[in-house]
Amino acid sequence: MIFRNIQGVSIDPISYTKAIIAKHPYVTIHVGTDSQSIAKRTQYATVIAYRFGNRGVHYIVHKIGFPKIKDLWTRLWKETEMSIDIAEKMKGSLNVDIQIDMDYNEDENFKSNRLVNASRGWANSLGYTVNMKPNIQVATRAADHHCK
Repeated sequence: MIFRNIQGVSIDPISYTKAIIAKHPYVTIHVGTDSQSIAKRTQYATVIAYRFGNRGVHYIVHKIGFPKIKDLWTRLWKETEMSIDIAEKMKGSLNVDIQIDMDYNEDENFKSNRLVNASRGWANSLGYTVNMKPNIQVATRAADHHCK
């Protein structure tokens, strides 16, 4: 996966994260993916966000498009897969805690609620802390911005 900063410069997420941790050992790392189906395409954005306590957030993003995915479950499950995939790659190379932000709502009135248990269970079984709506959503908010 090729990540870019907001200026569009290509970044290797592993070496970039190592540099951030070396400079800011207190940083918390959040990974999240969001998707948007527009016209004949489904656009995904995966974000690695670096939260500096109460002093702000910096992030890098990876975007990819596919032919339109019409099935909601399939489209949303791919968000989980993409987030866990990059988190696992980072965990294998770095000794850091990573939180996974998922853009699913714990309120049963929302369709995305159907994925909450399966997605959270998978991520928790791998040792990740999971954040879902309405709780803190650092990475998925940035990902949402880049999907539109």
